[in-house]
Amino acid sequence: MSMTSLSSKSRRPEDIVIEGWLHKKGEHIRNWRPRYFILFHDGALLGFKTKPKLGQPFPEPLNDFMVKDAQAIRYDKPRPNMFMIRCLQWTTVIERTFYAETDESRERWIAAIELIANRYRQHMSEEPQPVHEEMMEVVSQASIDDLSSEYAAAAHAIMGQPSMPSTNSTSVSTRGEMMSIADTSEAAKRDKITMDDFEFLKVLGKGTFGKVILCKEKRTSKLYAIKILKKEVIIAREEVTHTLTENRVLQRCKHPFLTQLTYSFQTTHHLCFVMEFANGGELFTHLQKSGTFSEARSRFYGAEIVLALGYLHSLSIVYRDMKLENLLLDKDGHIKIADFGLCKEEISFGDKTSTFCGTPEYLAPEVLEDNDYGRSVDWWGVGVVMYEMMCGRLPFYSRDHQKLFELIMASELRFPSKLSAEAKQLLAGLLFKDPTQRLGGGPDDALEVCQQPFFKSIDWEKLYRKEIEPPYKPSVQSETDTSYFDKEFTSAPVQLTPPPARSGPLATVDELDEMQSNFTQFSFHNTLDSSLREASEMME
Repeated sequence: MSMTSLSSKSRRPEDIVIEGWLHKKGEHIRNWRPRYFILFHDGALLGFKTKPKLGQPFPEPLNDFMVKDAQAIRYDKPRPNMFMIRCLQWTTVIERTFYAETDESRERWIAAIELIANRYRQHMSEEPQPVHEEMMEVVSQASIDDLSSEYAAAAHAIMGQPSMPSTNSTSVSTRGEMMSIADTSEAAKRDKITMDDFEFLKVLGKGTFGKVILCKEKRTSKLYAIKILKKEVIIAREEVTHTLTENRVLQRCKHPFLTQLTYSFQTTHHLCFVMEFANGGELFTHLQKSGTFSEARSRFYGAEIVLALGYLHSLSIVYRDMKLENLLLDKDGHIKIADFGLCKEEISFGDKTSTFCGTPEYLAPEVLEDNDYGRSVDWWGVGVVMYEMMCGRLPFYSRDHQKLFELIMASELRFPSKLSAEAKQLLAGLLFKDPTQRLGGGPDDALEVCQQPFFKSIDWEKLYRKEIEPPYKPSVQSETDTSYFDKEFTSAPVQLTPPPARSGPLATVDELDEMQSNFTQFSFHNTLDSSLREASEMME
């Protein structure tokens, strides 16, 4: 998806303000790249690898910025004729650095950008602004069912088998299992959920934004993992969008190999996600102990991951954060994908996004090249984790991130001699550097991956219904066993960190209202679990 409102093909030459060659500094591989830039009257600044041909539609750009409210800043070090553009991309302020061949050329570009920016600011000051309410997308359950059934049926078709009966308890999604926050059913009229409804047992993990705690619902004695995030930190770190995305994605998704959200609620200072508790630990921990997994074990985990990603893609969701630390095992040894904060919604086949995000070792080449990218980044991630499982190391690695990125973009993939031909074929396809030629990168998406010889022995329908026995079952003694979690966390006292004391005057009502306005319509409740009461509105 481009930043600008018009596609490049619909733009007209008469709308051009200035055009020409500039050198742009890469954001991740810090080299200078020649780009032919065109600035349009609406503030769109598009960069192309070659100069667009006269009389033909503009091609898709490599760079796409909106500079109508930008600042242009001059620099002459470390090289002459440099300038930086500071502008807003979605909700994030970004900075991009350029240099021109001459000072005169630089001044022409800066003058043109400032002209557009000044016109925009004048227009904004003269006209009253419409009020935009942030509306949470409410997806009809019927549409989710259709998508889920379509994907499930396609997976069964690989084996030439009939679809699973919709009454099966582990089906992807059945009508009525989820409730939007606008639900007016009887369940929606139940009491609010508060922190007092839980007994906190052990800390499972800590991070910058908060804690994950094993808890027990007092009324039912059911165990959950509750992720408690600090609102102030989320806002300060500009993570509101990612947090709300995670909440929306979790609400929409129901799949046997994705962690399930039971409900979410908020307090004055915290956001709370109540999730199923997968006490088998991270796949990362198990691989560290084993060194490598057998191809059979890797095939089982890989197949469950493929089904889960195929389901997400069927909902036009790109996961974007595939790594061993986000792959959990439940008590029986099945995969549970966790952490949906980096998901990108509304990305179908052919759609693109451009945000740089993810863990360095798992980033796909197209992300590093500052190019738009689509859902094939997830298949690259699957390639990396499956390579780790079977080879015991990352396919590309350097402690120096600059060198790491160069390896990802240009280095040849190497395999241990012990790998089977089928495993090498699968990994080579998933780790193909061109996303358009990558395995899974076409319109068939997950089905293309499922059809690989490496997965020939998989009965996809049985796998989906969890009828295939996992190759490894975690050694957990009870439902509250946390032996697969870091003792540094599980031995820590269970308590919430209070918000930091203000050095100045107490927060005003307006300041608190402004903070809470970021999280309207956060609460959610999954009606499938009869033990749950309606998720709360914000507690006073």
